[in-house]
Amino acid sequence: MPELFEYAVIRLVPRVERGEFLNVGVVLYCQPPRFLDLRCQLEASRVAVLDPHLDVDVVLAYLGAFAAVCAGGAGAGPAGRPGPGERFRWLTAPRSTIIQTSPVHTGLTDDPSAELDRLADLLLGEPGPRPAGTREITPPPGG
Repeated sequence: MPELFEYAVIRLVPRVERGEFLNVGVVLYCQPPRFLDLRCQLEASRVAVLDPHLDVDVVLAYLGAFAAVCAGGAGAGPAGRPGPGERFRWLTAPRSTIIQTSPVHTGLTDDPSAELDRLADLLLGEPGPRPAGTREITPPPGG
C-alpha cells in the first residue's frame, strides 16, 4: 500500500538579496519506514551563471553538512540526534542563507528511495545526461 511522503527541493541562493536560485538537491521523508534521504548535485557551470565569484568548495561544505544532518548521528552534531521526522523539519525550516529549501510537497509512494531518485532526475540539472563537472554530495561514512 502506498505511503505518504514529503519532500523539498534544496536550493542554492548565491546572493540572497537577489532571490535567484539553482536547484541542487531533493530531500525526502517517509514516516512509516522512517526513511529520510537526499540527493544533491552541484554543477559548477550553472553556479557560475548566477555568481561567477562564488566559492564552490564552500558550497560543497555546506551541502555536506546538510547531508550529514539528513543521515543523522554524532557526526552531524546536535542536529543529527533527533529522529528522521525532526531532522526533516529542521532541514526544511525557512532560512535566509545560501542553502534553502522549497516549501514541503507531498505524494504517495511504494518505494521512497525510487521516488527520491525520480524526483532528483526530474528537478535537478538539465534534461539529458549530466554534464562534466557535476559533483555528487554524499553524507560522511558512519553518520
